[in-house]
Amino acid sequence: MKIDLNCDMGESFGLHVQGNDEEMMKYITSANIACGFHSGDPHVMRETVALAKKYGVGIGAHPGLPDLVGFGRRRMDCTASEMKDFVTYQMGALREFSRANGVSIQHCKPHGAMYMQAMEDHEVARAILEAIEEIDKNTIVFAVNNSAMLDEAVKMGIPVAKEGYADREHTADGSLVLTRKSRNLDDFDKMAERVVRLVKEKKVITHDGEDASLEVETICIHGDNPDAPKLAKSVVSALENAGVEIVPVKQLI
Repeated sequence: MKIDLNCDMGESFGLHVQGNDEEMMKYITSANIACGFHSGDPHVMRETVALAKKYGVGIGAHPGLPDLVGFGRRRMDCTASEMKDFVTYQMGALREFSRANGVSIQHCKPHGAMYMQAMEDHEVARAILEAIEEIDKNTIVFAVNNSAMLDEAVKMGIPVAKEGYADREHTADGSLVLTRKSRNLDDFDKMAERVVRLVKEKKVITHDGEDASLEVETICIHGDNPDAPKLAKSVVSALENAGVEIVPVKQLI
């Protein structure tokens, strides 16, 4: 069995430092790099692309809404056309930093509120996918189970990886809960066991205690948590002990 581990990275900007990107690179296989709208800046983007290349980690665009103050986690009343342009602009910036480092963009995973809106709204999902298709139709898109993004990507023939979460809870339909509700999310060993079960059995306990079925090709660990490297280490160890190989998502899709 194989699985990809992804992490949101490059989310520092200016004097604001967030996450431990180099330490996380040791454990993950795909990096979602902030493109400047919700976080990140040109200098950080360049450094993060270089780090990903150094560690052999797949590079992904992590476009968000233009909301530095809210870290891109506040919904905005934007048109589908605006959403498309936001993605085109941000992916274009990351593409040039990638080219300068002799690497290419493997995937795209929208951030925060943009991600949630794309999972729920077919018009928004299609607009984002159109932007990605115009740039490179072979770019892999991340989406949760039973989402508008997943449906539209399949219709458009865009490769899509179903995503699960190590440090967030899921609902019964496979979506995620942004606000953590379970105390177990402070226990790295239990969180790692949860990931192993998700990968091997395609099952996960939801935020309200129900058992839900979920298919995943990639697992996210958020890098903005100070304890993210500890969780990543536990997850990698648990997966390897369970006989699961950790590989970049391009080897799975």
